[in-house]
Amino acid sequence: MSRSEARSLPPATGDLTARIMFAGRSSSLSAQVVAEVRDALFAKRLKPGDFLGTEKDLAARFSASRIVARDALRTLEALGIVEIRMGKGGGARIAHGNPRLFAEALAVQLDLTGVGAAEIMDAQRAIETLGAELAAENATAEDIAKLRRLLREAEAAIGDLDEFTRLSRDFHLAVAEASHNRVLIAQLISLEHVSWPRRNVTATPKLARHILEIHTKLADLIELHDPSGARALMDDHVKMIRARRVGEAARKSANGKSIL
Repeated sequence: MSRSEARSLPPATGDLTARIMFAGRSSSLSAQVVAEVRDALFAKRLKPGDFLGTEKDLAARFSASRIVARDALRTLEALGIVEIRMGKGGGARIAHGNPRLFAEALAVQLDLTGVGAAEIMDAQRAIETLGAELAAENATAEDIAKLRRLLREAEAAIGDLDEFTRLSRDFHLAVAEASHNRVLIAQLISLEHVSWPRRNVTATPKLARHILEIHTKLADLIELHDPSGARALMDDHVKMIRARRVGEAARKSANGKSIL
């Protein structure tokens, strides 16, 4: 996109969504700039890498002050919509997608909302069961090799339950990555930020061994390209995890302790 095109974006059409996203600021010119850019992106009038303009360009485009343009660009950057380069030849370009940025932002909002362990685990069950099914359909040789490597590392970490917990999280994420569905991957990353314990204080070597056996069977089913088997096993596995997490959250709440 040229600088002249950046000054003549089509009129925004998402007035309602702008009011929803920017409650309390919808009448501000800065919010209107952000809403117009976002709507042009959704309408495919803008694409990753397009040059949006400089602070001066945006100020001229909207007959606004550079302070307003600067505020709009900062908001767009914070939302992950643009990347800004300073200096000669700089300016704002539409960013290339980063689902992990979205995942972390969603995790923060879920945490601030105060969603409970049961809600999180119900959503995680839905995501992980579908992820396992798709992994059995779409996994590559590289995906299988990664799953096997994580299983070997987990086997070696049976005596270190904190490390085993981290590797279990990595295994679940690797299954989702083997689905090759970026939406599922981002959602699982978000939920794991909220739900996966930094330390599993109730874990035992016996439980770790049981989990390792389940993970090994799951990797076998994915390698055998058995979608229904992988889905069923993951469903049972996450239901077990849900029961433990909900119980742990209830006990910590009763004791008045932080879940962190």
